[in-house]
Amino acid sequence: MAVAPTTELMYLKGVGPRRAEILAKRGLRTFEDLLGYLPFRYEDRIRFAKIREIAPGQVYTVRAKVLGGSLVRYSRARGGMYHLLVSDETGSLPCKFFHGQYLDKKFKAGQGLVLHGKADLDPARPGRIEMINPEYEMLGEDDTDSTEVGRIVPIYEAIGGIGSRTMRRIVYLALGQFSGEMHDPLPPEILARYKFPSRREAIQFVHFPPATESIAALNSFRSQAHLRLIFEEFFFYQLSVAMRKKTAQQQPGIAFRVREPAIREALKRVLPFKPTDAQKRALVEIAVDLERGVPMNRLLQGDVGSGKTIVALEAATIAIENGYQAALMAPTEILAVQHSLAARKIFARAGYRVELLISGLKGSEKKAALERVRSGEAQLVVGTHALLEPHVQFMRLGLVIVDEQHRFGVLQRKELMDKGTAPDVLVMTATPIPRTLSLTLYGDLDISVIDQMPPGRVPIETRWSAETNLPGVWDFLRREIEAGRQAYVVYPVIEQSKTAESERSLKAAIVEFEKLRSTIFPNRHVGLLHGRMKSEEKESVMDQFRRHEIDILVATTVIEVGVDVPNATVMVIEHANRFGLSQLHQLRGRIGRGGEKGTCILIAPKNPGDDARVRLETMVRTTNGFEIAETDLKLRGPGEFFGTRQHGELGFHIANPIRDFELLELARREALALVEPPEAEPARRRLLARLPVEWQRRYQLASVG
Repeated sequence: MAVAPTTELMYLKGVGPRRAEILAKRGLRTFEDLLGYLPFRYEDRIRFAKIREIAPGQVYTVRAKVLGGSLVRYSRARGGMYHLLVSDETGSLPCKFFHGQYLDKKFKAGQGLVLHGKADLDPARPGRIEMINPEYEMLGEDDTDSTEVGRIVPIYEAIGGIGSRTMRRIVYLALGQFSGEMHDPLPPEILARYKFPSRREAIQFVHFPPATESIAALNSFRSQAHLRLIFEEFFFYQLSVAMRKKTAQQQPGIAFRVREPAIREALKRVLPFKPTDAQKRALVEIAVDLERGVPMNRLLQGDVGSGKTIVALEAATIAIENGYQAALMAPTEILAVQHSLAARKIFARAGYRVELLISGLKGSEKKAALERVRSGEAQLVVGTHALLEPHVQFMRLGLVIVDEQHRFGVLQRKELMDKGTAPDVLVMTATPIPRTLSLTLYGDLDISVIDQMPPGRVPIETRWSAETNLPGVWDFLRREIEAGRQAYVVYPVIEQSKTAESERSLKAAIVEFEKLRSTIFPNRHVGLLHGRMKSEEKESVMDQFRRHEIDILVATTVIEVGVDVPNATVMVIEHANRFGLSQLHQLRGRIGRGGEKGTCILIAPKNPGDDARVRLETMVRTTNGFEIAETDLKLRGPGEFFGTRQHGELGFHIANPIRDFELLELARREALALVEPPEAEPARRRLLARLPVEWQRRYQLASVG
């Protein structure tokens, strides 16, 4: 059967209905989709290492046969360690698989396989070399199988029960049956300018590269075929961003009055302190946007505690003074409550009505609040996702503010915008976005940066300490409390796990809360806060902590954003090696907000692992959010940094904004050249007209073209 780009996967050889259903859950439905599912790594199976040549500390690919295997069960938990012994003509190699009970009946003596992994010395048997959790591929009876050996082999991420070997066979057979035309979306002049191969050549190359290609170039995604596909993804994404921005700039919006004396006086009334130069600069940039007759689309970026909220409330003041309503959407109820409390305090002198809309409201309270929003009596409406509910109707919504923007999708932002008529939009984030990512994630937004901290903020001291030093840590915390201060103690889990042995050693917030309250601090008020508590319980605990009725708050990461208690000066984070870097930085930002010196103590093992060590050392070394964000990006990559879902929504299968920043800037220049000059419009229209519908949908080009 001939294969076309639109051929459904279930009709490809080796797929069938069951596998097609599994692949569809990952968005792979057609042959075109399958071609976009690219290998993430390559193995040189032309030249295998001999077992006798293996040295500890190096990564090897070995072709061997199974001698035998056995499962050694854990004594106190389910599962066990699977021991595998393989050999070639030069010797034998033991391998261990943690939690490898699923392998117990998988390997049979004489089975051929390829192992890929790092060789290490066995700590229990000095001098013996082993592999821990190596990747493996079973070989078929025919060792000449062209997708497995004797070539550079592509390695695919497994999908459900479909492993890399099966994916290779499916792609290999389908490419062999494909003889039609493959649409090339890039303009011919761009292909010629950068000497890029055609799309068909590039796709064939990255799935099954020739044996002559450098394995280093392949694994660093620097072959010409990889570069072409990376550029392609960046180019169409940047084209979509540039067109979206141009379309937004051409739409009629609200031209707010900004320079009138009454509005200037109103701004002075709500400002509780002298702003920093960075806050002034950001407000001027926002005010200029608000004055223009086109909708504002601006990102307000600033580190934890830099004073973004007051700038946003000043923007809301301008909208309210012009007779419009403002909406502020936050990702959590705790943060929404914090914002509403801050807004009521700041707006008290101005007499503005602040309304809080969260799912935890009781029926009668919610009904009354909704009516005040609908009638326009509520001038600033603060809430969570509850603001997006259909029955939330504004009388005259003029400004939309979205806090912690990266926790919301683009569509959620648009849902809130649609509750007004072309309102201005201000999105905020306390996760500093290096320029590397701002071009991709927020290319349709203008950016204001608050890069100064308010005066009086003393830099927080951060220490890394082992668990054996906890008695001294508790003594330090006790002295701070006796001096009238408050503290947080943070844990990564709520309750102790009864399953995996590795999790059982983790201290749980509930258990430790009881221990701290009854044994370590019996004469102090200790509170507990975690995500499974009901809304009213969480707010009650936070209210007690704000009023200093609680000395020590034991919490999970529910306090990561939005908690502002100026009297809290100490934070102890247990199992700090289990937290992400940006998460640690956000948590640390909860202390030292009242002018007193803050101290953050990270409790973690002396040897926490390479990545964890970098995270902990970075926290001790700096409080600069931008430096921390850069390190975090290098450790995790953009997909995990912003959540895999959002990274996938960007349309990237192979492009990485960190690794491929030069290509990103190149693609951005080419995209802008097709959008900004009026004379480029015919060429842009021709390009869009040639694009298949699925490509237009993938990069959201249909809605802006």
